[in-house]
Amino acid sequence: MIAVTGGQAAADLPSPILAAFHDGRFEEAARKAAGRDNADAKALAARALLAKGMCGQGQPPAKLVNEAEALARAALEIEADHVEGRLQLAIALSLKLRPLSAREAMRAGHGEVARNLAEAVLRDDPGNAYAHGLMAVWHVEVVRRGGTLGSVIMGASVREGLSHYEAAARARPGDASIHWQMARALAALNPRKYRGKIMAALEAAQAAGRDDALETVMAGRAAHLAMAMDVLDPGEVANLAGGML
Repeated sequence: MIAVTGGQAAADLPSPILAAFHDGRFEEAARKAAGRDNADAKALAARALLAKGMCGQGQPPAKLVNEAEALARAALEIEADHVEGRLQLAIALSLKLRPLSAREAMRAGHGEVARNLAEAVLRDDPGNAYAHGLMAVWHVEVVRRGGTLGSVIMGASVREGLSHYEAAARARPGDASIHWQMARALAALNPRKYRGKIMAALEAAQAAGRDDALETVMAGRAAHLAMAMDVLDPGEVANLAGGML
């Protein structure tokens, strides 16, 4: 399961760190933030590494994901209920699921932990767009990978996913990543059945403000998938979307 790599960069972090993240110098941002001893910095370092992984092609290197997971956990050791730390840990765990089979994923338990983290954030902050975005993709990915049985066991449904997406989009309508990730998840599941919703989300991703390097990449991927929706058959679209981040 892949979630949005969203979050709010902490305003009290030094501006050079925030500028490095904004400009797509993710390794620099992660290195500088990781050296600071506070939860906001550790979480931003995790976010920067995950953004680097998401901007690449294919599955991010396990070393990078593991390092991001460790930084997110470090943020939570400093501040147990840190919102950004919980979100970045959930995203790291979601990325670790990608290479696993459905059975392996169930045994690993990362999906359940990611869901619990996002749900905990929403209990504390019901309007958190990124937690809603994470849950939107979580529901759709469980349905796709787990089928009927897996969906029942995990309590997942496309309907719930769409509800979370709508909440995320209301909270941050101009965030390209939120729209892109939902479009990608639905396209990987069933591009024919959900074509209208997919195209609407892709259009929203492309129209969104490209506030940083990460959103620029996500908007570009949305444009690529939108073109593919018009020229490829549904099976090819699903395969394409399933391999994208």
